[in-house]
Amino acid sequence: MGQNAVMGAMLQCSFGLAPSTLVPKGVSKVMIEGRPAATTMDNIGGANIPPFGMCNSLANPTVAAATAAALGVLTPMPCVPLVPAPWVPGAIKTMLGNQPALVSGSTCQCAYGGVIQMTMPGAVRTQSN
Repeated sequence: MGQNAVMGAMLQCSFGLAPSTLVPKGVSKVMIEGRPAATTMDNIGGANIPPFGMCNSLANPTVAAATAAALGVLTPMPCVPLVPAPWVPGAIKTMLGNQPALVSGSTCQCAYGGVIQMTMPGAVRTQSN
């Protein structure tokens, strides 16, 4: 059982330099504690997961190119999250619009190697199974 993720949940990427906030698109039309609830499918970089400031991953082509141009000195470049798969694990029993609810403890993987996790889910009084 975990706390529900809602609009404004705080996110952090292991290769990002700044936190970000979750932006569920409200497809499920469910409100929790007065804010749109998120599902495991709210994983689109830029739309649901805003950038994390600068990216430090050498798997990111722009970071690799900038680092090569700086003769091997790691050179962070702007973050552009690229998330190919949904958040895992979602709620086991709670479904929002035929998708599992997004809960605290869920993570997703950026294609550039970063692990994106929730540091604060947003909902404090509501939990899902």
